[in-house]
Amino acid sequence: MVKQVVTTICFVLFHCIISYWAFMSSCSIHSSPKISIPAIARYFGTKGRYEDVNTYLIDGLLATNNSLVTLPSSKCSEIHLTAIIRHGTRYPTTKNIQKMREFYDLVVRDATGNLNCLSEIKSQWKMWYTDDMDGRLVDKGRADHMHLAQRLIKWFPSLLTEDNVRNGRVKLITSSKHRCVNSTIAFREGLMKGLNIKVELEPAVNDALMRYFDQCERFVKEVENNKSALEEVKRFNEGPEMTRVMEKMADRLEVPYASITDDSVEAAFFLCAYEFTIHDLNSPWCQLFDEVDAQVMEYAGDLKQYWKRSYGHDINSKSSCILFHDLFHRLDQVVAQINSDGALSEAVTVQVGHAETLLPLLTLLDLFKDDIPLSSTNFATQKNRIFRSGNIVPYAANLLVVLYECPEGIRMGVRLNEKSLTLPGLADPVPMYEDVKKRYRALLEGCDQETVCKMNNS
Repeated sequence: MVKQVVTTICFVLFHCIISYWAFMSSCSIHSSPKISIPAIARYFGTKGRYEDVNTYLIDGLLATNNSLVTLPSSKCSEIHLTAIIRHGTRYPTTKNIQKMREFYDLVVRDATGNLNCLSEIKSQWKMWYTDDMDGRLVDKGRADHMHLAQRLIKWFPSLLTEDNVRNGRVKLITSSKHRCVNSTIAFREGLMKGLNIKVELEPAVNDALMRYFDQCERFVKEVENNKSALEEVKRFNEGPEMTRVMEKMADRLEVPYASITDDSVEAAFFLCAYEFTIHDLNSPWCQLFDEVDAQVMEYAGDLKQYWKRSYGHDINSKSSCILFHDLFHRLDQVVAQINSDGALSEAVTVQVGHAETLLPLLTLLDLFKDDIPLSSTNFATQKNRIFRSGNIVPYAANLLVVLYECPEGIRMGVRLNEKSLTLPGLADPVPMYEDVKKRYRALLEGCDQETVCKMNNS
């Protein structure tokens, strides 16, 4: 009898242990630190995470990938770095928060579909965005810049040094927008942490450089404040691809087609994107889109960037002449100092701005240019386009321009988002600096900000 009781107890205990471990395994699946990435995350465009462009960072935010970088000969040494960086991850602007709120209210009030995600939105999800967030930097955005600073120390250990920081050879410049100022401060914190120092290093606010687009009269009048400048975007939003996305959204929510507009689907897309980029959440809003829908939404975003900030209008890129000349003036100074006494006054310059700061400059440099312009009618044939804003200017996007002193002279390397770029028209990925200047001679001689931004001037 005693033996039978002991056997029964052991059997029960065995099953309890098995059940406990099964429960713990089940819980660990859901509480794993591994982030669930939305299936459509690659289509978030300018609202995308930096680490989804450089996926190796997902496993370690301080990692560097040497296979993505082309260096000159080992006989060369780096002598200067200019880094032009977009601010980190931010909240939506007030305008988009209002659109998101209107769509949320519509779903809660009118949607009757029986999708699991819809039930979750109605019963659990709360509209937590407030108007005062208005594009402000989030904690993730601060981390974006802190980690970038620490990676740049690893990339350029002879430039980002304690000596250069203490002796004023590292300079920080920022746009006046709070998200840029706070990104710059976070970058400085990452720099101090990476170098294990505490030094006064105050950023200079310079909107003439980092928000040049606001101060270019021709751009403001011909593009920024001109609805007809984005006619291709309007046509696409009224076209068959976007209409189909709106109809599918209405069908999923079981609301009348008239209830869903291009603003509605954009708001839903933003609700998905921001939840992920800010909080690493695979939001129920993401389930309202399939991959084809997301491709259409990405193209709509790219079309807007193309026509408002890139190749769509000539003034878009020409508005960045002041930043272009600032860069080459600095590089010329470095070369002159190297050729004279070798003492450099500026080893590293970090300039923090916006996607609107970087994209026109990259366009001016003739980068990411498709053979056929993006338009409202060629979505189907542009599936393999080079111009993908999410790959070019995600949060914390950065253009790194590096000068190297080599036995044969000064060379220049260019990286975008920590990946080497070969400049158009130059076969060498790390060309001689003088060859770069020859390539862009027309801009160096004729890209005058005052002239190009004056009205009635081509």
